[in-house]
Amino acid sequence: MAATFFVVPQWQGSGSARAMRLIDGAEAIREDLPASSTVLIDIPSGAGSDEGTAVQRLSSIVSVRDALLAEISVSSGLGITIGGDCGVELAPIGRAIETGDTAVLWLDAHPDLNTPQSSPSGAFTGMVLRTLLGEGADVVVPSIPLDPKHVVLAGARAFDDAEAEYVTAAGITVLDPAQLDAASVTEALAATGASRVYIHIDLDVLDPAFIDGIDSPEPFGVTLPQLLDVIAAAKAALPLAGAGVTEFAPSAPEAAVDDLGSILRIIGALAS
Repeated sequence: MAATFFVVPQWQGSGSARAMRLIDGAEAIREDLPASSTVLIDIPSGAGSDEGTAVQRLSSIVSVRDALLAEISVSSGLGITIGGDCGVELAPIGRAIETGDTAVLWLDAHPDLNTPQSSPSGAFTGMVLRTLLGEGADVVVPSIPLDPKHVVLAGARAFDDAEAEYVTAAGITVLDPAQLDAASVTEALAATGASRVYIHIDLDVLDPAFIDGIDSPEPFGVTLPQLLDVIAAAKAALPLAGAGVTEFAPSAPEAAVDDLGSILRIIGALAS
């Protein structure tokens, strides 16, 4: 069955001064996706309120989550979410983990494991995975949280102190870029005991030599061939429950073309 692409140009979860570039990135990707199988999610025009929490723009994040969840709920087959910031993963991963047997392969330069209290910025993009694991603002914590043993954190190389402490305490499996290959991912996913896998990709998992349009580049990242091999290995190891590709932020709309070839190869690897 063909994939459905949910394009979610959310910028409100970002902490970058250039967050609006995420809209341009999502729109650029959308233009190269098949229109008949692409759903565009409306994004609030305003920044939104923190709703009395330590999470910036929380009201908009909740609004987008609910709109995306409504579309996912009436869709069948494989769903691939295109961001926007990493906060777009709340709905698809939250839905996927309801069965209790879904592993999450989190491919990201940053682990996104802060709580509202530990976050240095208050930006939700740095709290998404911790929220899915059951710790965060009450309105966005899933009713059935993700089990830490079902998480494989891959390609991460920029940890805040609180995130590093949590990874150790929770026993989360971490594969740094130097360790990351088909064999290590296959072994790590098998060790989760899960029956299927959701693949999250923040494009900053790639080494900056392989992508320009990201707001928070980190050196010593994953190569594009390495990432494609990992996607193939994960899909061979477990059935795909869904996937997300996030954080494309070209410097200008016309600059998007410089990275689109690589991004479309990643999306093609997920959808095929």
